[in-house]
Amino acid sequence: MDLRKLKTLIDLVSESNVSELEITEAEGKVRIVKAGTTVVQQVMAAPLQTVAPAAAAAAPATGVAEAAAPAAAAAPTGHVVKSPMVGTFYRASSPGAKAFVEVGSQIKEGETLCIVEAMKILNEIEADKTGTVTRILGENGQAVEYGQPLFVIE
Repeated sequence: MDLRKLKTLIDLVSESNVSELEITEAEGKVRIVKAGTTVVQQVMAAPLQTVAPAAAAAAPATGVAEAAAPAAAAAPTGHVVKSPMVGTFYRASSPGAKAFVEVGSQIKEGETLCIVEAMKILNEIEADKTGTVTRILGENGQAVEYGQPLFVIE
């Protein structure tokens, strides 16, 4: 992405009501987040394939096995409800309202679990399985990513 295009995007975000903008192109990814009156930018270049295929196959064999063990231990058991979008996670319909569900709540398929706000639109996230909520993995008011685990249902 050229510098003029990046400057234009920063100016657009700073002059609008948009608080966050993320663009992915072939040469990399740009995320611009407006914090108060300042604009913060992050630029990440796309990874370059400079390792020979034989070396690339050997290198992950040692590091991946060690990294996968802690991740497997931390994986929740039961049915995991994941965020269908990037946005802000809310456990209740308004700041003073009671949360949709708590740990131990009996829920039915189609029942609202939470809200994910994306671009000023409140999206109700519904249970896709009947059961008991055993864990709430999202923090109220925090940003969530696409595919991030939010609830565990058993």
